[in-house]
Amino acid sequence: MTLDRRQFVATGLGATLATTLPLFPGIASAQERVVKFGMCQDFTVVYTFVTAEYSQGQRDYFTLVNERGGVAAPGGGWKIAADIVDTGNAPQRGIEAYERFKREGVILVDPLSTPVSRALVSRALQDKINLVTIVSGRSDAADGSAFPYVLPLSPSYWSQAAILVEYMAQQDKDLKGKKIAFVHIDTAFGREPLPLLQELAKRRGFELLPFPYAPPGNEQSAAWTQLRRAKPDWTMIWGGGVGQTVSVKEALRNGIPADRIASVVWLSESDMKVVGNEQAKGVVKVEVAASGREPKILQDIVREVVGKGKGAGPQELVGTTYYNIGVMAGAIMVEGVRRALEASKGTSVTAEGLNEALRSIKGFTAEGLIPPLNTSKTDHQGGGMARIAQWDGKRWAAKSDWLAADQDVVFQLIRASSAEFKKTGT
Repeated sequence: MTLDRRQFVATGLGATLATTLPLFPGIASAQERVVKFGMCQDFTVVYTFVTAEYSQGQRDYFTLVNERGGVAAPGGGWKIAADIVDTGNAPQRGIEAYERFKREGVILVDPLSTPVSRALVSRALQDKINLVTIVSGRSDAADGSAFPYVLPLSPSYWSQAAILVEYMAQQDKDLKGKKIAFVHIDTAFGREPLPLLQELAKRRGFELLPFPYAPPGNEQSAAWTQLRRAKPDWTMIWGGGVGQTVSVKEALRNGIPADRIASVVWLSESDMKVVGNEQAKGVVKVEVAASGREPKILQDIVREVVGKGKGAGPQELVGTTYYNIGVMAGAIMVEGVRRALEASKGTSVTAEGLNEALRSIKGFTAEGLIPPLNTSKTDHQGGGMARIAQWDGKRWAAKSDWLAADQDVVFQLIRASSAEFKKTGT
């Protein structure tokens, strides 16, 4: 089923059309103060339930804000209007959606897709429209001097890979002489961590063994046959959607201990259910936002949105990994709007004003959901902090404190890559 701009998935795993909404849900009239966001995301091809759950969390947070009267400002609150479009992870469809967003006055675009966001970078920079790439996109966009309107606002894939390697080093005391297999989807997203891992292999003395597989990742047997022969000490998996569950299943089938399987952020409760909750016990991953309903922001959503029948999807997904990352994304965007309104004394929210605000966030934790976010014009990551979480058979339990790792290497690569972008535009 094809989703258009007035439709979106509201189920977790089914990827089926649940409802049709007005273009800007929750906005009563054109006279109201409105900030327009555009979400051109992949609901149907690669990321499927990842996007559905992320979008559900994001929309529930916007509903929370709007139900409270909008983002507070002198003269009245400003409401958030989100236009949601399915791209099927196709860059051209993302470009088409972006161009329409631009005509309609959208000041922030969130593709949640590395291929689509990469295709939009030059346009966003030229048009001065904020391109938010939370836990997606190109890592060198952390350099705000080269990418002023591209905003990761979260640990880049290079930072996530560094955190995983640091965790491995802490567990083994020393990685010298060890083998780390890197099983990844063969796309720009999957290849993104390779430069960082290659540098860390030199620094820490481990052998890096990359094993790519074709997207979307349903078939990976050839990569795992080769990996089994290599007998790695650790196996890092790097995919999204169906590719992740296939990777975990294949790792276990090929004798990799669960607690030696380490994943990028894209692994959730839904994935573990597909693998088998008990079978997957011990798997670790990067966590950029706390899971569960304990953070205050989640309790507010449960009470004021979901509990009143205004939620965007199944109640059982509230508090899950991808849902909470969506809440995280929405909360950071709204914090940018709040700061922009503060600067304009409530008179306007422009793309330029929002950009200045998003690049000067200090100590923002979304009421305990995320580690402190500190952005600047030279650091669009905001510090590169995350933590390790481990699957305990029922939920993702924090295994470490919030931390950043090897940021000197990360920023060495960021500066080199962004310098190349300045020269070539690619």
